[in-house]
Amino acid sequence: MCRIAGIIDKNKSIDQLQLEVKAMCDIMAHGGPDDKGYFEDKNQGLVFGHRRLSLIDLSPTGHQPMSYHKNKLTITYNGEIYNFLDLKKELLENGFQFVSQSDTEVILAAYQNWGIKAFEKLVGMFAFAIYDSEKQITFLVRDQMGIKPLYYAIENNRLVFASEVKAFEQSGNYSENKDWKTYFLAFGHIPEPYTTLSGVKVLPAGSVLSWDHISNKFDVLPFHFEQVAQNQVATSGLANQLHSAVKRHLLADAAVGVFLSGGIDSSIITLLADEVVGKNLQSLSINFNEAAFSEERFQQVVTAKTSGTHHQYVVKKEDFDQHFAEILTAMDQPSNDGINSWFVNKYAKETGLKAVLSGIGADELFGGYPSFNRMGLIRKLKLLPRFLLKLCAFIPDEKIKRICYLAYRNPIGEYLFLRGFFIPKDIARILGVRRAEVDTLIEALPVPSTLKTLKGKERASWFETNIFMRNQLLKDTDFMSMYHGVEVRVPFLDQDFVSFSDHIPASQRFQERPKGILIEAFKKLLPKMIWDRPKMGFTFPLQEWFLAGNQITDEKSYTGSPYSLKLLKKFKAGKIHWSKAFALYQISTRKF
Repeated sequence: MCRIAGIIDKNKSIDQLQLEVKAMCDIMAHGGPDDKGYFEDKNQGLVFGHRRLSLIDLSPTGHQPMSYHKNKLTITYNGEIYNFLDLKKELLENGFQFVSQSDTEVILAAYQNWGIKAFEKLVGMFAFAIYDSEKQITFLVRDQMGIKPLYYAIENNRLVFASEVKAFEQSGNYSENKDWKTYFLAFGHIPEPYTTLSGVKVLPAGSVLSWDHISNKFDVLPFHFEQVAQNQVATSGLANQLHSAVKRHLLADAAVGVFLSGGIDSSIITLLADEVVGKNLQSLSINFNEAAFSEERFQQVVTAKTSGTHHQYVVKKEDFDQHFAEILTAMDQPSNDGINSWFVNKYAKETGLKAVLSGIGADELFGGYPSFNRMGLIRKLKLLPRFLLKLCAFIPDEKIKRICYLAYRNPIGEYLFLRGFFIPKDIARILGVRRAEVDTLIEALPVPSTLKTLKGKERASWFETNIFMRNQLLKDTDFMSMYHGVEVRVPFLDQDFVSFSDHIPASQRFQERPKGILIEAFKKLLPKMIWDRPKMGFTFPLQEWFLAGNQITDEKSYTGSPYSLKLLKKFKAGKIHWSKAFALYQISTRKF
């Protein structure tokens, strides 16, 4: 896990490009504290930069940017390739030679052997740039699940890329994306491909951007993962695939642990990891003095079955107060989540871990959210005349008023009915713009044509995976973990596991009991107390903490929007959820 950056620009001196890329890497140094490196090609006006967090091959031979094939191929890479040993064995049999033990060198050899088809063979989480000096092409590549971020900007025959949006401000004068606040207030995050900066976009998951150094033209195309054979019973297949995924995700030359919340997903990961590493397993949990938010008793049931070392931490309001400003600094992009992830990774760092396994992805893949049972309601509500749906914006109830989003012809409206924050009428009043502007902007968001073929719970899974998880959970997890120099690995999003899951018939995959098929697959491993209880999300007592503190309640921060000030007073009266107040605070105080 690392941080990468680069610029291709023939109109600037190589010295200036070096200064810019160095500044980009320096501002992301928290995500790569172990090493740094740079590569240049004066003829192409190209500079790559790299900040390294060492997990595989801790020796100097793993240094990046790394060159291969008589220095004709060069890569700067962020991520982990979990099947690199299998690929390396195949490449060795084909006559390739290696000087390091790193997965980085395997990517380069794989590209030399298979060309861009090599990207389809990679199992892992990754974002990288490969410069092919023979073909005079640079490729930007991002993993199929979008676990690792990669941002880019193209203007005036110039390509800039980086792992974080904040890095772009070190490479030029980027203006504010005037629409980011609208997106943020609607979603609670900024949906891909947009960012807070105009012209800076997210490379789509599972995509390759190819830059031709001769013509300065580019193209962005998807690549497809090689599907695994579906020759196992669903439950036993899930168990086998996840066990293999966990084993692969534990591969490292540095300390790897597991985050245990006490829910089904993290408990499965913890118990599987225990089967792999036994007494060497290090797990960690967070709890609170507020009993309603503590899952300690469930965590203890799981750790009683493991043979490693468990680390328990209690987060208090005083800790939150002390670190609030630092948490905001860690946010590369505005978010209504991520505070919990900041603390998890803080304690992982203090425990001495460089990587932690997480249970992200199971809810999205197997129907763990309430949204999966609300798709039938959406279908019925959309039978109503559009004017009635629009009138729902005037219903006082904060959740029911979201029905107005179903008046949109864009399926994005369905997602916002399920998970939206502010409705268009309120967004317009907060920002002082016309409601029609808000409606037009949100309805124009792109969605793939394949979504039309998905119904019911499969449709909900697409929403949760491609919008909520990718834009909220994974993005927050990345910048909060890398702020502490910790890598979070997500076995449920292993490409082989996802591929197997996607081919299970919907009637089996999405059962009446949330994540029922996952429970069946691991019923012998999981204690009944873990799977036979109501779902409890990993949340902090933030309603109480924000109300008791002064982080977001100073009315001077909201003078630019009378309606925001009105909503703040409603929050102080306990009538608005903390996440909405936190969103208002961010749009009122964040530069962009």
